[in-house]
Amino acid sequence: MLDIKTIREEPDRVQEGLAKRGLTVDLRAFLELDDAYRTALTNTELLRARRRRLSTNVGTALASRDGDAEALRQQAAEVSDQVAAAEKQLERLRQQRQDFLDGLPNLPDDGVAAGGKENNEVVRTVGEPPIFDFPALDHVELAERLKLIDYRLGAKLGGTGFWAYRGDGALAEWALLNYFVETHRRDGYEFILPPHLLTYDVGYAAGQFPKFVDDVFTIPGEEQGQFLLPTAETALAGMHRGEVLQAAGLPLRYFAFSPCYRREIGGYRTTERGTLRGHQFHKVELFALTAPDDSDDVHAELLAKAEELVAGLGLHYRVSRLAAGDTSAAMAVTYDVEVWLPSLGDYVEVSSVSNARDYQARRGDIRFQNAGVKAGFVHTLNASGLATSRLLPAILEQHQRADGGVAVPAVMRRWLPEVLSVEQPS
Repeated sequence: MLDIKTIREEPDRVQEGLAKRGLTVDLRAFLELDDAYRTALTNTELLRARRRRLSTNVGTALASRDGDAEALRQQAAEVSDQVAAAEKQLERLRQQRQDFLDGLPNLPDDGVAAGGKENNEVVRTVGEPPIFDFPALDHVELAERLKLIDYRLGAKLGGTGFWAYRGDGALAEWALLNYFVETHRRDGYEFILPPHLLTYDVGYAAGQFPKFVDDVFTIPGEEQGQFLLPTAETALAGMHRGEVLQAAGLPLRYFAFSPCYRREIGGYRTTERGTLRGHQFHKVELFALTAPDDSDDVHAELLAKAEELVAGLGLHYRVSRLAAGDTSAAMAVTYDVEVWLPSLGDYVEVSSVSNARDYQARRGDIRFQNAGVKAGFVHTLNASGLATSRLLPAILEQHQRADGGVAVPAVMRRWLPEVLSVEQPS
C-alpha cells in the first residue's frame, strides 16, 4: 500500500509514477475524500468527548440529586445518537478511502522505464546460445521421446493445463528441487514449508487482493477467503504480519518450496506448449525482510543467487530489468532471469527478482525498531529460486545431443545418469 502521507505531500510524483505503469488516476478526488474523512474524524472525536462529559455530568447530577439530571440525560442521549450517525459516516468515508488505496499499485523506482514489456531493458547476457549440427527437437518432443513427462496422463487426472512427471522426468524435477534446497541452506537461508491454503489477509498483505482475487483458486469453507497459494512468496510475505522486528536481527532470509496453483493456463501456441504455462507447477522461492538502508544490497544478493543457480546448470541466459507496466503491482523494481529456449528462438523467465520496498509491509503492518524505538516499515524482497516448469524445458533443449539424448548438468547427477536417453531405464 502506498504511504498516504506521500500522496498528500507529493501528488504529482505519485501520478507520474502511476503513469509509468499506464495508469491515469485522479488524485484530486481522492485528496478531497481524504479531507472529508479527516474532518469527519475530528468531528466524531469532538462528539465522543462531549458525550463523555455529559455522561460524567449526569452521574454527578444523580449523585447530588440535582434536578437537572433528567435534562442532562436527554442531552446525552441526543449526543449519543449524533455520535452513532457520525461514526457511520466516518466508517463509510474510511472504507471509500481504503478501497481507493487498496487499488493502487506500487510506485516504480525512478530508474524503471515507463511503458510495457516492449520497454524491458536487457542488462546482461551470459554465455552463448547452443548451436546444433543436427535437427534439434523442442522440449515437448524430447520429453515425450524420453518418457519424462506424460501430458495425456496429466490431462486425464487433472484436466486441461496439467501434466505428470514420470520415471527420470520425476527424478529430474526432484533433482532440481534438491539442488535449490541444498544451495539455499548452504547460504544460510531458513527453509520453510508453508501451508498450501492461505487466508484472505495473507493475500492482502502480499498485494494480490482485492484486485487479483480472480487469479487464484479459492476454497469454499468455514474460514472466509481461503485460497490455494499461487506462489510461496505469498505465504512468506505474511509470516510476520502485525509484528515489530528488531533491527539487529535484519535482514531475515527465508526460502520455501511449494507447488504453485494458478488459474492461468497453457494453450496450443508455441510459447505455451508443454510445461511452460499451466495450473500447477513447482517453485522454490527466496524471500527477505530488511531495513530500508540495506534494501538495494539485499536485492542484488537475491539476483546473484538466482543467476548462480542458472549458471550452475550450464544454461545460456540473460537478465532484464522490467518496465513499469510489466512489473507486478506490488513491486517497485523487478529483474527477470530468462533462459534461452532454442525452439522459440527467444528467452523465457525462470526467476523474477523483485523489491517491494515498503508496499507489502504497509499492507501487512510489518515494522522494525532499533534499540526499542520504532523506526518504520521494513522492505520486503523476493526471488524465484527457481521455477522448474520452465527450467526443465531449457535444460532439455540446450543440452540435447545428436543421438536424441540429453546431457544432465553435473549438479543433478547425484540423482540421475549423465545422459537421459531412450534406452536409459527409469
